[in-house]
Parts: sequence; C-alpha cells; structure tokens
Amino acid sequence: MKSRQHIQSALKWLIPGIGVKRWVLLLACGIALLSLGFSFLLRELYPLPSVFYYLTFQFIPRGLRAGLFGLAGAAVVMLALLYLNRALLEPFVEPDPETVINAVYRYRRRERGPKIVAIGGGHGLATLLRGLKQYTSNITAVVTVAGSSGRARRELGVLPPGDFRNCIAALADDEALTTQLFQYRFPSTLLRTSSNDSGLNGHSFGNLFITAMREVTGSFEQAILESARVLAVQGRVLPSTLQDVTLMADLRTETVGLNRVTGESSITEAGGGIERVYLAPDDAPAYPDAVRALLDADVIVAGPGSLYTSVLPNLLVPDVARAVAASRALKVYVCNVATQRGETDGYSVGDHVAALEAHVGAGLFPVVLAN
Repeated sequence: MKSRQHIQSALKWLIPGIGVKRWVLLLACGIALLSLGFSFLLRELYPLPSVFYYLTFQFIPRGLRAGLFGLAGAAVVMLALLYLNRALLEPFVEPDPETVINAVYRYRRRERGPKIVAIGGGHGLATLLRGLKQYTSNITAVVTVAGSSGRARRELGVLPPGDFRNCIAALADDEALTTQLFQYRFPSTLLRTSSNDSGLNGHSFGNLFITAMREVTGSFEQAILESARVLAVQGRVLPSTLQDVTLMADLRTETVGLNRVTGESSITEAGGGIERVYLAPDDAPAYPDAVRALLDADVIVAGPGSLYTSVLPNLLVPDVARAVAASRALKVYVCNVATQRGETDGYSVGDHVAALEAHVGAGLFPVVLAN
C-alpha cells in the first residue's frame, strides 16, 4: 500500500503546471554543458596516465560506458539536490509528514483557482471560508463593520473586529489552533486594578491582537492586512467600508407598532418582525480594494449568515451593491434556512429572497442556493 502511495506521489511530478520540471530540465542542460566542457579539457591534457584507462572504464564498449556514467551522474545530482534542499529549508519549516510533491501540488492547484469574493459576517462566513480555502487561494472576504463588538468599539476605539477575527482564523494555515487562540476570552480576575476597572475581563485575544496591530501599523485596514500576513492567511479579509457605521432597523410589534432600534444586538433582542434595516450614515464610501475585488471576481457569494445583521449591512453600502451589479461574476446567494431568532423566525427561502430584493433590488443574485 505504501509503495503504491509513493508511486502516485512520484507521478504527480509529471502533472503539467507544477512548475518544477522546467527547472529540472534547465539544470540537466547546465550539467551537460559543464560535462562537455570538462571532457574537452581532458582531451587537451591527453595523453593521460594509464590509471585513467581503468578509472574511465575504457575497457567496456563506449555506448554502455556513456549510459553508466549518465545514470551515475543523474543519481548523484538528484541526491545532492535532495539533501541541499533539506539543509537550506530545515531552519524555516516545521517537520511535516506531508510529501513535498503533495504540498507543491496543492499550492499550485489553489493558486490557479477561481477568484471568489464572499460577502457576509459572523460564523456563516467563517464556515464558508473554511471550505473555499481547500480549492482556491484567491479568496476575498468582504466583512461588515456594523457588527456587535460594542465593547471593543467603546473601550478600544476600533471598528468592530469580531467578524474580522473569525475570518482571519478560518483562513489561517493552522486553523484549529488560531481559532482557539483568537476566540479565547480573558477571565474576570485578570489584570483588574480596582472593582470599577474591567481590565481584560471578557475581551477576546483576537480583538486585542487586531487592536494592537492597529496601534503598530497606524490604521485599521493595515492592521487587518498585516494580521493576515503574520498568520499565513490564504486570501484577504477586507472591510466593506472604513467608516464607523451603525445598523438600525424598523421593527413592527403588536403592542408598539412600528419601532426603530439601533445596534445589532438590540435588533435581535427587541422582538417583532423586521421590516427594514438601515445604515447610519447611509452614504458610507466603500473600501476601494473591496470594490476592485468584486469587479475582478469570477464568483461572488453572499451568505450564508444572518440576513439582516451579516449579509445586508455589506450590501447597504451603496458602492458595494453597485460593484456587485456591475461585476461579470457568477453571483450566488446562499440562503441561511436555519431560523435566526429575532430576525428570520418562520422565514422560507422565498421570504429570504424577497427581503434581500426589497433592500438591494431584484436580480442582484440570479442564483439562490438552499439546502
């Protein structure tokens, strides 16, 4: 079984597009030219001592002698390259049971994958990104900044980093450990100087990491980019806008009638049916890189995730919706058919689509995916 796996791994070197065979061929040509030059030098030094008669196997036919020297030379070159590669890379890579060709093959396949832009927020977007990164590295996550990290916004003075934290963890190389680290929340007894000082109580490490990176880099968008680079993230995580926006909603209840509430958490806790959601201000400029990614995409996916608090806040940024409409990409809305308490209680797939079109217009997402 193992020998069969080794053969299959070895055959992968022959797959077009790996980007290795061309350099091996160039190396072979260089060695051949070097050998040719060396042979001319030997001819100039002729006659050689009689011992060279035996060292160069001149007592066997010339064709067989050429084959023996060729095979021996190829074996020595391959062995030298193998151990040179190990010696050079050993300080920079962790021990991994995965073969080199499998790693190269996966990298090349994902590098040539489609350009996919995922729009949303929350755990739905993070789950989607975990699946997409197995097939392509050309992923851009466009994330809402109207999230629920109210304490981070109030105490740390940053845009809500919660959804960015989840997406960075989902796209990281070591996803399991990064997710566990970024979701860790400090206990209430840590670093409190007084009863009135909350210290790190309740703050997640991921939020603090992004906040610290913002202080180092000088801007929130640069902090997200550098955080992704440090954690070897496959793809990009971009905000839909850099403006500090607030999500608002008109709710209708039997007792109060139409009521407007402010803030993501307030919307889900207020009860009643959501008639419409808004951003304040409603003219926030889109993040330019997010617009460029949408226009250049092969596939645009909205959802899965909370319709009113994760998906729509991105599309309510006017330039984001216009970029989606102008893009030639395949546009898919992944319907979150699970009930979202306080948002989509009792919604069918048709209700989700109707609410989406009521906010951003009909036909923006021609394909609807529902399980």
